[in-house]
Amino acid sequence: MSESGAHQPTTPLDALGVLASQDVMITEGLRHVEMYTVRGLLTILWHEPGGDLVAKPAALVLCGGAMGGLLGPADGLYHRLGVEWAARGVPVLRVSYRTANDLDACCVDVAAAVQLAVGAGGAERVVVMGHSFGGAVAVRVGVGLDWVVCGVVTFATQSAGCEIAASLGDTPLLLFHGDRDEILPFEASEMVRAIAGTGELVRLPGDGHMMARSADVLWERLEEWLPGVLQL
Repeated sequence: MSESGAHQPTTPLDALGVLASQDVMITEGLRHVEMYTVRGLLTILWHEPGGDLVAKPAALVLCGGAMGGLLGPADGLYHRLGVEWAARGVPVLRVSYRTANDLDACCVDVAAAVQLAVGAGGAERVVVMGHSFGGAVAVRVGVGLDWVVCGVVTFATQSAGCEIAASLGDTPLLLFHGDRDEILPFEASEMVRAIAGTGELVRLPGDGHMMARSADVLWERLEEWLPGVLQL
């Protein structure tokens, strides 16, 4: 989980080379974090348990596709996950990459968010989710941080970058893909699942890359899957 250079960083946050950072509470439960680096600005929307609610030792870290973004698929699924899971005591970090579509750099960004969830948030188990290009990011971070990543979820993932999926081992893998995806074919997720040798692939009949028709299906399956994986 390091970017190229003569010095090999020891952690993802080291690899970022943060020059300065700041954060502000947008609402009682939503923190906006900015980290300035020589390779761009990393932004994280951090949903935190509000009021007297004590955070559970778990977290979700969510990332977008090749164009970046914070909302995720299915009409803002990531925002809904942030609001509803933080209300249950599970912090949720939504990552906006420094340089979208740069696989190595984006993996460092997401790995750094996982590190924040552990170090500052107290998480002991983290599920990483990624849409499209971000599916490859999620898989790679799941492999690189297997000591804390307890589950990986992909939405309409690409197969490029997922060649190491077999190294997920026993880490639970859940994949969603529309069979009318106009950007990445359903077979891309089939290939990732085949490489991993495990996992559940949910076909979304008639849906496309943004999964706009399947919001309820995604939500219901995640509601069933996440508690067991996070051990809640």
